[in-house]
Amino acid sequence: MFNNWKELEESILNCKKCKLCMNRRNIVFGEGNKNADIMFIGEGPGADEDAKGLPFVGKAGQLMNKAFEGIGISREKVYIANVVKCRPPSNRIPQVDEASSCLDYLRNQVILIKPKIIVLLGSTALKNILGKEFAITSARGKWIERKNILYMPTWHPAALLRDEAKKIEFWKDLKLVKEKADFDSLNF
Repeated sequence: MFNNWKELEESILNCKKCKLCMNRRNIVFGEGNKNADIMFIGEGPGADEDAKGLPFVGKAGQLMNKAFEGIGISREKVYIANVVKCRPPSNRIPQVDEASSCLDYLRNQVILIKPKIIVLLGSTALKNILGKEFAITSARGKWIERKNILYMPTWHPAALLRDEAKKIEFWKDLKLVKEKADFDSLNF
């Protein structure tokens, strides 16, 4: 584990821990407030993210930004990362070996940020962070506490593009996060 951002970011620059490195254009490490009280974790970069080297900048990210604006969440005050840092081919779900290769980077990000709340965006984030026994359909919208961190599993914004009905639940989940952050006077 690395004790500072510079060392952590340098450690991933030439990462070849899994086969995802073979086709990447950019490593999508994460972005946002490195002292954030709230962290969002998604699955992995898509084509737009791979091209720009930033998380959630494509259609799903634009949808998430609209939800943030509507609820009063400042993207600049949160930190956003993914389970894997390189784009899986054809935006497929990261394979177990790929996710496990990147998890130490993500764990180190969490250690350095010290968030109070982590929003898990989708099944891949939920299962890789809290455990394979969790299912997004049953865990979504419910607070889960582990090691003094509150987790809020919700739909991945890409799922909202496929199923409009999930937008309402996503919105409600983000409102719960906002209410908790406001109640606890968190920097949001």
